[in-house]
Amino acid sequence: MTTGIRIRTFGRTRAVVLAGVVLLLLGGQGFADVEEPAAPATVQSLSETIQSMNIGLDTMWVTIAAMLVFFMQAGFGMVEAGFIRAKNTCNILTKNFLDYSLASLMFFLVGYAFMFGDGSFIGREGFCLLHVPDVIAGTNVQKWAFWFFQAAFCGAAATIVAGGMAERMKFPAYLMYTVIISALVYPIIGHWIWGGGWLAKLGFKDFAGSTVVHATGGWAAFIGTILLGPRLGKYVNGKTKAIAGHNIPLACLGVFILWFGWFGFNPGSTLAVGDGSGLALVAMNTNLSAAAGAVTAMIVVWILMGKPDLSMTMNGALAGLVAITAPCAFVTPSASILIGAIGGVIVVLGVLLLDHIRVDDPVGAVPVHGMNGLWGTIAVGLFDVQDGLFNGGGAKLLGTQVLGTLCVSLFVIASMGLVFFAIRKTIGLRVGRDEELRGLDIGEHGMESYAGFQIFVTE
Repeated sequence: MTTGIRIRTFGRTRAVVLAGVVLLLLGGQGFADVEEPAAPATVQSLSETIQSMNIGLDTMWVTIAAMLVFFMQAGFGMVEAGFIRAKNTCNILTKNFLDYSLASLMFFLVGYAFMFGDGSFIGREGFCLLHVPDVIAGTNVQKWAFWFFQAAFCGAAATIVAGGMAERMKFPAYLMYTVIISALVYPIIGHWIWGGGWLAKLGFKDFAGSTVVHATGGWAAFIGTILLGPRLGKYVNGKTKAIAGHNIPLACLGVFILWFGWFGFNPGSTLAVGDGSGLALVAMNTNLSAAAGAVTAMIVVWILMGKPDLSMTMNGALAGLVAITAPCAFVTPSASILIGAIGGVIVVLGVLLLDHIRVDDPVGAVPVHGMNGLWGTIAVGLFDVQDGLFNGGGAKLLGTQVLGTLCVSLFVIASMGLVFFAIRKTIGLRVGRDEELRGLDIGEHGMESYAGFQIFVTE
């Protein structure tokens, strides 16, 4: 055993000597003449390499998350298509398609500047991303990835409204709405909260958009639906008639796509990988809240209606996802379950309330996004691990959250109310009676979603 050790030691010594000889021959100078790299330069080079790797890693994560948020457009499309009648499926999918397309263009041209430029009420710089730093301040994310991520959020906010106003809104009117909310209304609200505006300065917390995205879209759908009026045959002689969706499996697929995409929506809002603990907690809270919302919605509708309705259960999952979007990084997993469970109850009672006041929301956009957007944002003030009321933080944060949600909701209802009212008075909001009965696919687009069912006479 000792001999073996000596042999290995001798071998290493010989290798060192040979290496030195080779260096002398190749370098043409002695060891004494070789200059050692300056220590500060080495440290600086290593630091720059690490920083570059951090930028690359965080940029990659945000880009992947943005792709997941983009995929949520497919989820919205499938949910809305499944919950409405077959004769309007092409119309709703076209609106979803154009939502994201127009939102992307508007957010590039002006929306990003209004949202993230300097200013208290609205931003004033960064149009077409000109003069925006290559790496976003306070992050390690390249501006192109950050814009892509935020543009996907803008598209999601615009898409929410399509479901609430489905089956009777004119297509040109919808395009006008999409341009305005994407270019102006959504960016202004985003600036208040995420762009350093007045709510941000008050300490308002909305980690991933319960208010910025979901309450904005939900309350825009609410006022739009009121001005548009209910579908023909929905409320007859003081009674509410159910108008069944044509494809519940399609809607169910859409909910699962949205659930999956939410793991980009919420964890992606960390804007950093770090040691992974932050985004992992957010992902866990997101999943638990969705599951709790589905279960409680199913139980409540079972008690009230006598059957465990699948459509309400699916909306319960979405309610849990919306509710946890604001507090997902600020609360414990146990709190996320409670937040989602309450969200599931809210969505069922919200649907019943809308029918009671004769507001026709075909897919439940207002209860899912509007009502639960408010609940999730207020829940931050209750369950925040540092400043929440239930964790000894007092009522300051809760007051700020309530103030912020109320201001945003009133702003959306007022601004979008004016937009929809102006559209109604000019080109009109609603299709004609005959077109509504025949279906918007034929009247608005000249095509059917499910062809091959007509009888053709051939010679």
